[in-house]
Amino acid sequence: MIKGIIFDKDGTLFDFNATWGEWTRGMLEAETAAEPQLLAPLAEAMGYDTTTNQFRPDSVVIAATAEETAECIRSVLPDLEIDALLGRMNAAASRVTQIEAVPLQSYFQELRDLNLRLGIATNDAEEPARAHLTRAGVLDQFDFIAGYDSGHGGKPAPGQLHAFCAQTDLRPNECLMVGDSTHDLHAGQAAGMRTIGVLTGPAPRQELSPFADVVLADIGGIPRWLKSENLLAL
Repeated sequence: MIKGIIFDKDGTLFDFNATWGEWTRGMLEAETAAEPQLLAPLAEAMGYDTTTNQFRPDSVVIAATAEETAECIRSVLPDLEIDALLGRMNAAASRVTQIEAVPLQSYFQELRDLNLRLGIATNDAEEPARAHLTRAGVLDQFDFIAGYDSGHGGKPAPGQLHAFCAQTDLRPNECLMVGDSTHDLHAGQAAGMRTIGVLTGPAPRQELSPFADVVLADIGGIPRWLKSENLLAL
């Protein structure tokens, strides 16, 4: 039986390109303002298409931690100081308008009504993650929230997922890991959890399917799938 679900954030709770596409264009332009000729190579390094203002499915940024994204930026702009860059990124990310994959308040109330324990495991920093969940009105629905900087590591390693199990006193085989990238699914498999892929990030179905028990259009299909598989202790 499934008793707990741990979710990725960006691309899972929130549509990835709808949320981060336009924001990233502004961030890239700001960081290259003194050297505008570097906008194109920086976008290329990040796997970002400046004609559509969207990330390509092969972008290294999609599943990266904030530190990894910052290092990607510094591969083109090496004079940027890493701590200052991370500070600008996290501050701006905390204010971004997130586009919900489904109406989150009613969705998480539905999961709570099914007696499920809930968690977040994101490669974002914890502070902006909490800001996003607060703005969506769902922060108090979660038993556990971890960013890459929360002391458990980042995905695809399973440390955040093991910490969720420790916090909720659940076994890994009683939990689902839900995400939009192979990093999420690899973390779930490494932790011994069932995995669900969702298509609200840039990764296509064929990339996620080999590592997921099921791939759904979005998180809204999870309760129906759990019931159809008789995985709920109702």
